Amino acid sequence: MLVHLHVKNFALIDETDVDFGSGLNILTGETGAGKSILIDAVSAALGQKVTGSIIRKGAEYAYIELVFSIDDAGKMEAVRELDIQPEEDGTVIVTRKISAGKSISRINDEAVTLSKLRKLTSLLLDIHGQHEHQSLLSEKKHLEILDEYAKSAIRPQKEIVAQLYHEYAELRKLCASFDMDEETRLRQLDFIRYEISEIETAAIRQGEEEQLEARYKVCASGAKIASVLHEVKNEIGYDSPQAAGEAVDRAVRAMSQISGLDPALESAAAQLGDLEAVLNDCNRAISDYLDNLVIDEEELSQIRERLDLIRSICAKYGKTWEKVQAYLAEKKEELEKLVHYEEKRTAAQKKLGEKEEELKEASLRLSRLRREASAGLCEKIAQSLSQLNFQNVQLEMEFRQLDEYTKNGTDQAQFLISTNIGEEPKPLRMVASGGELSRIMLAVKTVLADDDDIPTLIFDEIDTGISGRTAQMVSEKLSYIGRSHQVLCITHLPQIAAMADQHYLIEKTAGEGKTKTRIQKLEEDQQVAELARLLGGAQITQTVLDNAREMKKLAEQTKKY
Repeated sequence: MLVHLHVKNFALIDETDVDFGSGLNILTGETGAGKSILIDAVSAALGQKVTGSIIRKGAEYAYIELVFSIDDAGKMEAVRELDIQPEEDGTVIVTRKISAGKSISRINDEAVTLSKLRKLTSLLLDIHGQHEHQSLLSEKKHLEILDEYAKSAIRPQKEIVAQLYHEYAELRKLCASFDMDEETRLRQLDFIRYEISEIETAAIRQGEEEQLEARYKVCASGAKIASVLHEVKNEIGYDSPQAAGEAVDRAVRAMSQISGLDPALESAAAQLGDLEAVLNDCNRAISDYLDNLVIDEEELSQIRERLDLIRSICAKYGKTWEKVQAYLAEKKEELEKLVHYEEKRTAAQKKLGEKEEELKEASLRLSRLRREASAGLCEKIAQSLSQLNFQNVQLEMEFRQLDEYTKNGTDQAQFLISTNIGEEPKPLRMVASGGELSRIMLAVKTVLADDDDIPTLIFDEIDTGISGRTAQMVSEKLSYIGRSHQVLCITHLPQIAAMADQHYLIEKTAGEGKTKTRIQKLEEDQQVAELARLLGGAQITQTVLDNAREMKKLAEQTKKY
């Protein structure tokens, strides 16, 4: 569950820390106090896209930290499968730092991608935003709900369908490429044969251009190399009394006259001998090089012509030898296709037909799995709805087949609902009001959470469009969910707030030219006062306080059953 939240420099929040408990955590506050900002901060930490505008004015960055505690062995193993290692006590810390133009997300101090972050948090937490219930008006959402509910049975088949669809789409693309007439085919054949011949005739070897460039550089610089080497040889050779070789030779002969007179001179004499040997070797190497140096203008011309050819081929067919070879292989494949055009077209069409049959069968199996699962899903949602003041509700799923294949199969599906005896079930968009949609989404979230065992559920103003007895039943439902899950709920209704296991007040304050949002956990008397505010509005009389106290007492009694 989510045990701690730290937010800094996020919108109106300067800096705040909140410790959440198990069960039902209620958050209330005046309209505009920033209740939803807290949920926005959690969503941002979970990987939701945000902009630099959420950074508090005057701050350099926004920072959110979520501390989760995992005590379920199965959930722990699922987290480890993502290559994330919780602490020994099951703690996982998620942080996100947002600055202008960039953000950095970390899990237990290790930087991660948003994709990996979302995979982790989808195991630990589910958020129902203020307007998410409106997504129930989209049929696409209905199929997503069904697939999520029965994912252990459906996901493997969905993956098979997706793979087959990818292969089917590639074969369709291949078949579509067989659309040229005979004249175009022959023209293409001639052009491709010319390109292949030009590349193969050039017979460029790997690394040849670099080798030729090095040789050309030597040949083109032959005269300069010879001139410089002759100059060097004159300086260190033996052709002049002033040359280094002659000078060292004289020094060696002179040293030999006295080196035997004092052992201390032996080292200097040896070094002079080494120097003479080095000069001899260097002079010999220069002489050998000059003897073998041939300035061949014909070779220079041949190298230049070969380099021009190589560079021309690379300019036309690829900048490098590797790219030219890849182009050649591609053209040979095209040549093979054009030479055997009709038989390859027939073979491709045959493969497409076979693949379409595979895809059809796989899509039908997926559709059967969905239809089988839909009955159980509808039954569970209907049971949950009956606990949310939907009397005599009928819920079923209607399936239709698309005229084309998709990576998700060929199904279209939508929920049909009837809330009155004798009425035929109709699509949600034709029947449900905003308040009813909100309760239906609550029922859906409850069913999905029970089957997927998501530890923490967040509801942002689930009470939209409800009041009275319905509000009381929603509060009881949330309290019931809180027995097996951690629930965080933002609400305006006293009936829901009264059920809190932990109650937090979100307030907006102004001072020193700044507006801030702060959060505090309420003690029992403070909870009663906040319930009174929700009940009585501007004027809180003793009667309102007594009613609030009675409401809290009844709520505690209700939670015992």
